[in-house]
Amino acid sequence: MFKKILVTGSSAVAGSAVRAVHGEYPNSEFLFLTSRDCDLTDAEATLRFVERSGADAILHLAAVSGGIGLSLKHQGSMLRDNVLMTFSILEAARKLGIAKTLMTLTTGMYPPNAPLPLREESIHDGAPHGSNYGSSFAKRLIEPAIRGYREEYGMSVVGVIPNGIFGENDNFNYEDAPMLPALIRRFYENRHTDDPIVIWGDGTPLREYTYSHDVARAFLWALHNYDDAQVINTGTTEEHSIRDIAFMIADIMGVDRDRIAFDTSKPNGVFRKNNDNERFVALSNFKYTPFREGLERTIRWFAQAYETDRSRIRLYGKSKG
Repeated sequence: MFKKILVTGSSAVAGSAVRAVHGEYPNSEFLFLTSRDCDLTDAEATLRFVERSGADAILHLAAVSGGIGLSLKHQGSMLRDNVLMTFSILEAARKLGIAKTLMTLTTGMYPPNAPLPLREESIHDGAPHGSNYGSSFAKRLIEPAIRGYREEYGMSVVGVIPNGIFGENDNFNYEDAPMLPALIRRFYENRHTDDPIVIWGDGTPLREYTYSHDVARAFLWALHNYDDAQVINTGTTEEHSIRDIAFMIADIMGVDRDRIAFDTSKPNGVFRKNNDNERFVALSNFKYTPFREGLERTIRWFAQAYETDRSRIRLYGKSKG
């Protein structure tokens, strides 16, 4: 058990979920860091902050991330900033003798032609998708960094690979939000109109989304129980088509399904990118929240925040946790 756990990126969806569940670890103090507290691309500032924090474990969740609208415009800066943050954290952990560090990757980094289901051995077997190569290469670099720092410096550092994350305090900004929170916002803001709700593609692609509280619990399990150079997939394997996800959102909000229009002149994107979480589940016996249940919780939170205090919702700006 760690005395003090430093959580970076705590204003984003995964970090907010760690805030929500950290009471399950009453013997540990948690320090939640946002980009307002420290610029993690600055190695010296990061070292000073971590040293002052007194942490003996780090849960590194901070990243420059978002949907395709963000990644297409910022390939270079997303590569740069994510790599700088990775090594700022690793170097601080190395120099200060931090007992345990957890780094986060993403299934979005896998090659689009990798065999399915996505296994950890396929990370480097081909280029990432062209729409997000900057952030993907930055995330891939974490894997050899973990191996190298463990081998050369004897550090206890591990890596986890979540898939699609959703939940309370997600990024609902139309410009750079991932698909699911963008759909939730679009349905909610148009629920009382008669206008069609247009979704790109034919709705057939399959997607896996893990509820954020499950993501947080998986990360905390790995921080406390996993210590191997092998990075591991930690996301759910429950899949739904984009069409079925849209229908669920409509049903939960009371929107007529007939208002949903699929624009087949627009691209579908990757049809399927399901992950293999066999390693993680075998070790942890983890149980996931059903997608529909997590979706209902997320929509309930969004609706309440939208009507009472929109400042709680990330409706604008880049997602830099």
